[in-house]
Amino acid sequence: MIKEEILHLAQAYFAEVRDYRRHLHQHPELSFHEYETAKYIAAFLQKEGIPFEDNWVKTGLVATIEGNNPGKKTIALRADIDALPIKELTGAAYASKNEGAMHACGHDVHTACLLGAALILNDTREQWEGTVKLIFQPGEEQLPGGASQMIAEGLFEKHPATAIFGQHVMPELEAGKVGFRKGMYMAACDELYLTVSGKGGHGAMPHKATDPILVSAHIVVALQQIVSRRANALLPTVLSIGHIEGKGATNVIPEKVEMQGTLRTYDELQRQEAHQQIKDLCSGLAQSMGAHCEVKIIKGYPPVNNHPQLTERAITFARELLGNENVVPLEMRPTGEDFAFYNQVMPGCFFRLGTGNIAKGITASVHSPHFDIDEEALKTGMAIMSFLAVSELSAD
Repeated sequence: MIKEEILHLAQAYFAEVRDYRRHLHQHPELSFHEYETAKYIAAFLQKEGIPFEDNWVKTGLVATIEGNNPGKKTIALRADIDALPIKELTGAAYASKNEGAMHACGHDVHTACLLGAALILNDTREQWEGTVKLIFQPGEEQLPGGASQMIAEGLFEKHPATAIFGQHVMPELEAGKVGFRKGMYMAACDELYLTVSGKGGHGAMPHKATDPILVSAHIVVALQQIVSRRANALLPTVLSIGHIEGKGATNVIPEKVEMQGTLRTYDELQRQEAHQQIKDLCSGLAQSMGAHCEVKIIKGYPPVNNHPQLTERAITFARELLGNENVVPLEMRPTGEDFAFYNQVMPGCFFRLGTGNIAKGITASVHSPHFDIDEEALKTGMAIMSFLAVSELSAD
């Protein structure tokens, strides 16, 4: 049976795929600059005789593996390939060699698992019907997101598919397990840039100044009204200010204060309303205090909304492959993902790959300089991607 063959090959290729992951981890590259990563993936595909196209958004690649009757149906599998601007502190033998860059969000894992899936699917192509597209996508960590740009370059006009799967590491989930959620899963994420302008002066004579720090403090507090009093209580909303900079001193009131933050929503109408409420509140409150607030909102990724029927089938397939006890339900989470753009053009399922191991002390969260994985998860990652693809190809 194909299930047993996939599990056998995942075990057989584990050491090889672990080496791929460690190489990628040692050589992280930031969003839209993944040139050496793209060369590494291309060299692998060439060695395995898997046809591919490169230069999608400069560093993206799309590979094709055909089974029997390749025109029957096409499924896409996606991995993101970029890293984060974080200095690694794991002390691992395979730690980043690129100063100030780290695969702290596990994209090295996603890429290695897709390379492993390529090996498995290529070996088993006589045992299934249809075609699998492997998408190695740049720039997930940086707006506007590599997914939107690959789509804009005509990805699915040239490589049409009926459904797409993507996975993401989850250190809170033990290695060997996977997690799914049907419907709304992850939030839209927008960037907020606020500049409060006042009148600088001596800190001992605030009556002769218009203090932008005081105005900013009121704005930070008042913005929480949008979450607690204006947002639909049934739809979670997050608004956080993460950066405040006012270049004054102990006795100097500055001319302006700059703030940066994020807005996370799950509903497009609520998202649109929140944008206008932020602009009105900030400008109105600043004006009432004799200052001015410029509001710039950069619209980021839309919500990740997993196709219900596709995800239900994926849960069934995962249980068949891994056992019921290793497939868990997920809660909604306010983090963002540009996989959402794929969901807007075709049925998509974005799921989680358990990578943690409490007994081994592998618990650091993603985006942490201490993040690492239990590499046993690579077996699960390459197997589940392979099995989801061949199972969905045979589904009615």
